[in-house]
Amino acid sequence: MKISVAMITFNEEKILRKTLESVKGLADEIVIVDSGSTDATKSIAEEFGAKFYIESWKGYGPQRNLAIEKCKNEWILNIDADEEISKELKKKIIEITSDINNKKEIFKINRLSVCFGKQIKHGGWGTSYAIRLFKKGSGKFNDNIVHEEFKANKEIFKIKENIYHHSYLTMEDYFNRFNRYTTEGAKDYYKKNKKVSILDIVVNPIYKFLKMYIFRLGFLDGIEGFVIASTSSMYSMIKYFKLREMYKNGSYLQKNNNSKNG
Repeated sequence: MKISVAMITFNEEKILRKTLESVKGLADEIVIVDSGSTDATKSIAEEFGAKFYIESWKGYGPQRNLAIEKCKNEWILNIDADEEISKELKKKIIEITSDINNKKEIFKINRLSVCFGKQIKHGGWGTSYAIRLFKKGSGKFNDNIVHEEFKANKEIFKIKENIYHHSYLTMEDYFNRFNRYTTEGAKDYYKKNKKVSILDIVVNPIYKFLKMYIFRLGFLDGIEGFVIASTSSMYSMIKYFKLREMYKNGSYLQKNNNSKNG
Protein backbone atom coordinates (compact mmCIF):
# COMPACT_ATOMS: atom_id res chain seq x y z
CA MET A 1 0.00 0.00 0.00
CA LYS A 2 1.17 3.52 -0.73
CA ILE A 3 1.77 5.97 2.11
CA SER A 4 1.10 9.71 2.28
CA VAL A 5 3.03 11.75 4.82
CA ALA A 6 0.90 14.62 6.14
CA MET A 7 2.51 17.56 7.95
CA ILE A 8 1.73 21.05 9.16
CA THR A 9 4.49 23.66 9.29
CA PHE A 10 5.40 27.18 10.33
CA ASN A 11 9.00 28.41 10.06
CA GLU A 12 10.59 24.96 10.32
CA GLU A 13 13.81 25.48 8.33
CA LYS A 14 16.07 24.39 11.21
CA ILE A 15 14.71 20.85 11.44
CA LEU A 16 12.54 20.13 8.38
CA ARG A 17 15.32 18.67 6.22
CA LYS A 18 16.17 16.05 8.87
CA THR A 19 12.51 15.08 9.11
CA LEU A 20 12.01 14.76 5.37
CA GLU A 21 15.25 12.82 4.96
CA SER A 22 13.92 10.30 7.48
CA VAL A 23 10.83 9.46 5.36
CA LYS A 24 12.78 8.86 2.14
CA GLY A 25 11.95 5.40 0.82
CA LEU A 26 8.78 5.39 2.90
CA ALA A 27 6.61 8.22 1.60
CA ASP A 28 4.99 7.95 -1.83
CA GLU A 29 3.57 11.43 -1.28
CA ILE A 30 4.38 14.29 1.09
CA VAL A 31 1.63 16.81 1.80
CA ILE A 32 2.49 19.93 3.79
CA VAL A 33 0.00 22.55 4.96
CA ASP A 34 1.87 25.69 5.99
CA SER A 35 0.43 28.61 7.95
CA GLY A 36 2.57 31.37 6.44
CA SER A 37 6.25 30.58 6.97
CA THR A 38 8.66 33.43 6.30
CA ASP A 39 11.84 31.33 6.31
CA ALA A 40 13.10 28.62 3.93
CA THR A 41 10.43 26.07 4.87
CA LYS A 42 8.81 26.09 1.43
CA SER A 43 12.03 25.74 -0.56
CA ILE A 44 13.22 22.86 1.64
CA ALA A 45 9.86 21.11 1.24
CA GLU A 46 10.03 21.47 -2.53
CA GLU A 47 13.54 19.93 -2.57
CA PHE A 48 11.85 16.72 -1.45
CA GLY A 49 8.98 17.00 -3.92
CA ALA A 50 6.38 17.87 -1.29
CA LYS A 51 2.99 19.24 -2.24
CA PHE A 52 3.00 22.57 -0.42
CA TYR A 53 -0.21 24.40 0.50
CA ILE A 54 -0.60 27.66 2.39
CA GLU A 55 -3.61 27.95 4.69
CA SER A 56 -4.41 30.48 7.41
CA TRP A 57 -3.90 29.12 10.91
CA LYS A 58 -7.02 27.43 12.30
CA GLY A 59 -5.57 25.54 15.26
CA TYR A 60 -3.67 22.26 15.49
CA GLY A 61 -6.66 19.94 15.10
CA PRO A 62 -8.26 21.63 12.07
CA GLN A 63 -4.86 22.24 10.46
CA ARG A 64 -3.93 18.55 10.70
CA ASN A 65 -7.27 17.57 9.19
CA LEU A 66 -6.64 19.89 6.25
CA ALA A 67 -3.36 18.15 5.50
CA ILE A 68 -4.96 14.71 5.78
CA GLU A 69 -7.82 15.67 3.46
CA LYS A 70 -5.31 16.62 0.76
CA CYS A 71 -3.61 13.20 0.86
CA LYS A 72 -4.50 10.73 -1.88
CA ASN A 73 -3.18 7.42 -0.50
CA GLU A 74 -4.86 4.87 1.77
CA TRP A 75 -2.28 5.04 4.57
CA ILE A 76 -1.46 8.32 6.32
CA LEU A 77 1.65 8.96 8.38
CA ASN A 78 0.84 12.20 10.19
CA ILE A 79 4.01 13.64 11.71
CA ASP A 80 5.27 16.99 12.91
CA ALA A 81 8.06 18.91 11.24
CA ASP A 82 10.33 18.15 14.19
CA GLU A 83 9.72 14.39 14.25
CA GLU A 84 12.38 12.10 12.79
CA ILE A 85 11.42 8.56 11.81
CA SER A 86 13.93 6.03 13.14
CA LYS A 87 15.24 3.33 10.79
CA GLU A 88 13.58 0.67 12.92
CA LEU A 89 10.25 2.49 12.73
CA LYS A 90 10.52 2.91 8.96
CA LYS A 91 11.00 -0.83 8.59
CA LYS A 92 8.02 -1.52 10.87
CA ILE A 93 5.70 0.85 9.00
CA ILE A 94 6.60 -0.74 5.65
CA GLU A 95 5.89 -4.15 7.17
CA ILE A 96 2.46 -3.05 8.44
CA THR A 97 1.31 -1.26 5.29
CA SER A 98 2.59 -4.00 2.96
CA ASP A 99 0.59 -6.74 4.68
CA ILE A 100 -2.53 -7.20 2.54
CA ASN A 101 -4.10 -9.31 5.31
CA ASN A 102 -3.68 -6.60 7.92
CA LYS A 103 -7.02 -5.52 9.41
CA LYS A 104 -5.56 -2.99 11.85
CA GLU A 105 -6.17 0.63 10.87
CA ILE A 106 -4.87 2.93 13.61
CA PHE A 107 -1.50 2.91 15.36
CA LYS A 108 0.07 5.02 18.08
CA ILE A 109 3.84 5.40 18.09
CA ASN A 110 6.24 6.27 20.89
CA ARG A 111 7.86 9.71 20.64
CA LEU A 112 11.27 9.86 22.29
CA SER A 113 12.06 13.48 23.08
CA VAL A 114 15.37 15.05 22.05
CA CYS A 115 15.86 18.44 23.72
CA PHE A 116 18.91 20.68 23.40
CA GLY A 117 20.69 17.86 21.58
CA LYS A 118 20.08 15.21 24.28
CA GLN A 119 17.66 12.30 24.48
CA ILE A 120 15.34 12.90 27.43
CA LYS A 121 14.33 9.64 29.09
CA HIS A 122 12.66 10.82 32.30
CA GLY A 123 10.40 13.54 33.64
CA GLY A 124 7.46 12.19 31.67
CA TRP A 125 9.15 12.92 28.34
CA GLY A 126 10.72 9.51 27.70
CA THR A 127 7.51 7.66 26.80
CA SER A 128 4.82 9.58 24.96
CA TYR A 129 2.61 7.64 22.58
CA ALA A 130 0.64 9.51 19.92
CA ILE A 131 -1.47 8.37 16.98
CA ARG A 132 0.64 8.88 13.89
CA LEU A 133 -0.20 6.06 11.44
CA PHE A 134 -3.72 5.30 10.24
CA LYS A 135 -5.86 4.55 7.23
CA LYS A 136 -7.53 7.55 5.65
CA GLY A 137 -11.13 7.78 6.81
CA SER A 138 -10.56 5.79 10.00
CA GLY A 139 -10.96 8.91 12.16
CA LYS A 140 -10.03 12.57 12.42
CA PHE A 141 -8.57 15.11 14.81
CA ASN A 142 -10.88 17.17 16.98
CA ASP A 143 -11.11 20.95 16.66
CA ASN A 144 -8.85 21.79 19.61
CA ILE A 145 -6.57 24.76 19.02
CA VAL A 146 -3.89 22.94 21.02
CA HIS A 147 -3.63 19.47 22.60
CA GLU A 148 -5.57 18.03 19.68
CA GLU A 149 -6.68 14.39 19.79
CA PHE A 150 -7.34 11.83 17.08
CA LYS A 151 -10.91 10.57 17.45
CA ALA A 152 -12.01 7.18 16.15
CA ASN A 153 -14.38 4.38 17.12
CA LYS A 154 -11.85 1.68 16.30
CA GLU A 155 -9.20 -0.20 18.22
CA ILE A 156 -5.84 1.55 18.49
CA PHE A 157 -2.69 -0.55 18.26
CA LYS A 158 0.80 0.25 19.52
CA ILE A 159 4.13 0.45 17.69
CA LYS A 160 7.10 0.36 20.05
CA GLU A 161 9.72 1.60 17.56
CA ASN A 162 10.57 5.27 18.10
CA ILE A 163 9.94 8.61 16.53
CA TYR A 164 12.68 11.00 17.62
CA HIS A 165 10.86 14.15 18.64
CA HIS A 166 13.31 17.05 18.37
CA SER A 167 11.24 19.19 20.71
CA TYR A 168 13.64 22.10 21.07
CA LEU A 169 17.01 22.55 19.42
CA THR A 170 18.22 25.44 21.59
CA MET A 171 16.92 27.59 24.42
CA GLU A 172 16.34 30.35 21.87
CA ASP A 173 14.21 27.94 19.87
CA TYR A 174 12.25 27.08 23.02
CA PHE A 175 11.36 30.67 23.83
CA ASN A 176 10.61 31.50 20.20
CA ARG A 177 7.78 28.98 20.47
CA PHE A 178 6.95 29.63 24.12
CA ASN A 179 4.90 32.80 23.57
CA ARG A 180 2.87 31.32 20.74
CA TYR A 181 2.12 28.05 22.51
CA THR A 182 1.11 29.64 25.82
CA THR A 183 -1.19 32.05 23.99
CA GLU A 184 -2.79 29.25 21.97
CA GLY A 185 -3.27 27.21 25.15
CA ALA A 186 -4.91 30.13 26.94
CA LYS A 187 -7.18 30.77 23.95
CA ASP A 188 -8.30 27.16 23.96
CA TYR A 189 -9.16 27.35 27.67
CA TYR A 190 -10.95 30.66 27.13
CA LYS A 191 -13.00 29.13 24.33
CA LYS A 192 -14.03 26.30 26.67
CA ASN A 193 -14.87 28.74 29.50
CA LYS A 194 -12.28 27.18 31.77
CA LYS A 195 -11.92 29.19 34.96
CA VAL A 196 -8.60 30.28 36.42
CA SER A 197 -7.65 30.68 40.06
CA ILE A 198 -4.61 31.83 41.99
CA LEU A 199 -3.86 28.14 42.61
CA ASP A 200 -3.46 27.58 38.87
CA ILE A 201 -0.92 30.39 38.62
CA VAL A 202 1.01 29.75 41.85
CA VAL A 203 0.53 26.17 43.06
CA ASN A 204 0.12 24.29 39.77
CA PRO A 205 3.56 25.32 38.41
CA ILE A 206 5.27 24.27 41.64
CA TYR A 207 3.53 20.90 41.56
CA LYS A 208 4.44 20.47 37.88
CA PHE A 209 8.13 21.05 38.62
CA LEU A 210 8.15 18.59 41.53
CA LYS A 211 6.29 15.97 39.52
CA MET A 212 8.66 16.19 36.55
CA TYR A 213 11.96 16.69 38.35
CA ILE A 214 11.48 14.56 41.48
CA PHE A 215 8.62 12.06 41.11
CA ARG A 216 9.27 11.29 37.44
CA LEU A 217 13.05 11.29 37.93
CA GLY A 218 13.83 14.26 35.70
CA PHE A 219 16.99 14.84 37.71
CA LEU A 220 18.46 11.75 36.02
CA ASP A 221 18.60 13.71 32.76
CA GLY A 222 21.15 16.12 34.25
CA ILE A 223 21.04 19.87 33.72
CA GLU A 224 18.71 19.40 30.76
CA GLY A 225 16.23 17.65 33.05
CA PHE A 226 16.31 20.56 35.48
CA VAL A 227 15.86 23.16 32.73
CA ILE A 228 12.97 21.26 31.15
CA ALA A 229 11.17 20.88 34.49
CA SER A 230 11.72 24.57 35.28
CA THR A 231 10.56 25.91 31.90
CA SER A 232 7.60 23.51 31.83
CA SER A 233 6.40 24.84 35.19
CA MET A 234 6.84 28.38 33.91
CA TYR A 235 4.88 27.43 30.78
CA SER A 236 1.96 26.41 32.98
CA MET A 237 2.14 29.63 34.99
CA ILE A 238 2.25 31.90 31.92
CA LYS A 239 -0.57 30.05 30.16
CA TYR A 240 -2.89 30.50 33.13
CA PHE A 241 -1.85 34.11 33.65
CA LYS A 242 -2.65 34.84 30.00
CA LEU A 243 -6.03 33.19 30.53
CA ARG A 244 -6.59 35.48 33.50
CA GLU A 245 -5.77 38.47 31.30
CA MET A 246 -8.30 37.31 28.72
CA TYR A 247 -11.04 37.19 31.33
CA LYS A 248 -10.09 40.68 32.51
CA ASN A 249 -10.50 41.87 28.92
CA GLY A 250 -13.38 39.87 27.49
CA SER A 251 -12.95 41.37 24.05
CA TYR A 252 -9.39 40.03 23.73
CA LEU A 253 -10.18 37.23 21.33
CA GLN A 254 -12.46 39.35 19.15
CA LYS A 255 -9.81 42.06 18.86
CA ASN A 256 -7.14 39.49 18.13
CA ASN A 257 -9.18 37.85 15.41
CA ASN A 258 -10.14 41.17 13.84
CA SER A 259 -6.48 42.22 13.66
CA LYS A 260 -5.60 38.95 11.88
CA ASN A 261 -8.41 39.33 9.39
CA GLY A 262 -7.70 42.99 8.69
